[in-house]
Order: sequence, then structure tokens, then C-alpha cells
Amino acid sequence: MTFADKRFAFLMFPGFEELDLIGPWEMATMWNAYADGPSCFSLSQDGAPIKCAKGLSVTPDHAFQDSPAFDYLLVPGGFTALEEMKNPAMLAFLKESAATSKAVLSVCTGSLMLHAAGLLDSRKATTNWKFLAHMAELDGVELVQDRYVHDGPIWTSAGVSAGMDMLLGFIAHMAGEQTASVVQNNAEYYPDPFVYGTEAYTTDVADYVRRMLPPAPTPASAGAS
Repeated sequence: MTFADKRFAFLMFPGFEELDLIGPWEMATMWNAYADGPSCFSLSQDGAPIKCAKGLSVTPDHAFQDSPAFDYLLVPGGFTALEEMKNPAMLAFLKESAATSKAVLSVCTGSLMLHAAGLLDSRKATTNWKFLAHMAELDGVELVQDRYVHDGPIWTSAGVSAGMDMLLGFIAHMAGEQTASVVQNNAEYYPDPFVYGTEAYTTDVADYVRRMLPPAPTPASAGAS
């Protein structure tokens, strides 16, 4: 199956978390460049320049009204996603996109936007670790504390960097493991398993993080130089 005639849209809105979008964008554009994957473009409600969460300025390729049709949509997160959940135009766009595209993917709190649009009803999903308790209280969604979760045409991931893992999983699901291998290699995405310091042991991290952690460092080794 060829994907060269498919389109992958990346949603932008003011204050979105940069890596939520740019990490998956890198994987998707590598798919396009090295393995005949779909073409990629960005879009927002009005197409105007956007300031991201950490200060990066970006300009979407299209506004909702002039966007070409697309097969896949990625929705990033960030704290401003909590405001976009109340935006009627955004929710209408997400509902229409889910009805006309083959898959909708979210990173971080983007999954809360999907829920607000009614796209997580009777589905498994995840989100940023800071919002796990919030998602657990939402109606109609089954919280799963994994790095990413696939349920039918909906893919959700944990926070920030997890979107890259989700995109590789999505590519493997759609185009096969070898295609994902080509993308992974060209992106040189082989995360170092080393865990720095003690933060992951002392904060309310997701279950998948607890499962992968090595034994907690002793006080002596934690501060050793």
C-alpha cells in the first residue's frame, strides 16, 4: 500500500507545546522523505502566526477554511488546550475531522480536546501525567497509563516527547515495522534509557514510567560526581 497520495495535517493553536507537534512532525516528514509516506502540512483556526508555549513563533500553512482534505490529523497539547476545549470552532473542526479522516492522533493534553469533542466516548486513552487524575474522572473514556494508546481510529499519547513514540507506532501499524525502522534510523531516534536523578521516583509519574525505572538510587549515588 502506498501512502504518497495521503495527507497528514498537524493542528496548531496559540500556546501549544512545541515538541508535542515538532517531534511527530519530524517522524512523519521522515516517513514522507525516506519511505513514500504522506505529505504533511500545518493548519490552525485562522492561519495567523502563533506563539508556542515556550516562545517559538510558527506560521501555519492553512486556516480551517482553506485547508486541503487530509487523511490523518495530529492534535498537540499544552496548558492552552484547556482553553481550546471551550472553543466551539475548534470542537466542530475536530468532530468533522474525525468523521472524514482515517485517524486522529493527540499528544499530551490534546486528548482532553478530543474528549471535549466527543471523540473518546467508549475508548481507551491517555494524557500527560499531570492530568491523569483529571482524565480518570471524565465520562466515557477508559484511562490507560501507557506511553501511547491506540483504540480504533484514535491514538493518544502521554506528554511532550511521547508523541514521537506514538508516531513510530502509528507508522509501524499503517505501513509496517520495516518502514518504521527506516524512519527511526533516519531520525536517529534511539532514546538513551539512562534515568537522571530522583525526580521520576518522587513525583506522581504515570504507571508506564514506574514499570521502566531501575531501582531507586541511594542518597550517596544520587549526588555523586
